[in-house]
Amino acid sequence: MKLTVIDTPGFGDQINNENCWEPIVKYVNEQYEKYLREELNINRKRRIPDSRVHCCIYFLPATGHRLRPIDLEFMKRLGKIVSIVPVIAKADTLTVEERQEFKERIRKDLTSNGIRVYPQREYDEDPEERVLNDRIRESIPFAVVGTDKEHQVNGNKVLGRKTKWGIIEVENVAHCEFANLRDLLIRSHLQDLKDVTHNIHYETYRVRRLKESNMNFSELVLSSWPLENGTDTCETESQL
Repeated sequence: MKLTVIDTPGFGDQINNENCWEPIVKYVNEQYEKYLREELNINRKRRIPDSRVHCCIYFLPATGHRLRPIDLEFMKRLGKIVSIVPVIAKADTLTVEERQEFKERIRKDLTSNGIRVYPQREYDEDPEERVLNDRIRESIPFAVVGTDKEHQVNGNKVLGRKTKWGIIEVENVAHCEFANLRDLLIRSHLQDLKDVTHNIHYETYRVRRLKESNMNFSELVLSSWPLENGTDTCETESQL
């Protein structure tokens, strides 16, 4: 499986974060434009290289409070062009109770601000899929802990973070929801993410761009028609 991860270092770190999401929006749209141009080629490739962004993992700081204005504005804009999966980063800084309360507040903020995150309820195709996606929606945002270090636990090597209270195991769902996030992205919903990108987000972009192209072409024809008509008349009169 070929997987491309695009990082956005420095996002939201400026003193003035006004419109800081624009480079990311621009990048996502540029990939749609690149795919569209390949699609419209007369002699297009049998398999068009797909550099479109199929999912945006949006990391939220583990503040324990509510979503920040920058989080709300970013997800409002990006949610219209790409599937968003919100994730609480460094979740081990919260207790289990704090983590659950924080997740509930985030879900309320998302709902009250009309922000749709993946998987969207309106795209559920059958009751079985709805049951699975409802469980995922109840877990979002996923609370994760990251590390690249291994430790010995009960004679086994596990990825985890060592603290004075013990080891936080990345793969243990009782400690961290990384396994749930991984399963969503590359196991249970990988193809669905690609389908939503192609059939919903890319199709919306494609229709808009083709409408713009048709409008520009129509304006060009209308603006040139009187001149061409006048020229034809003059030529006809001179021949007579």
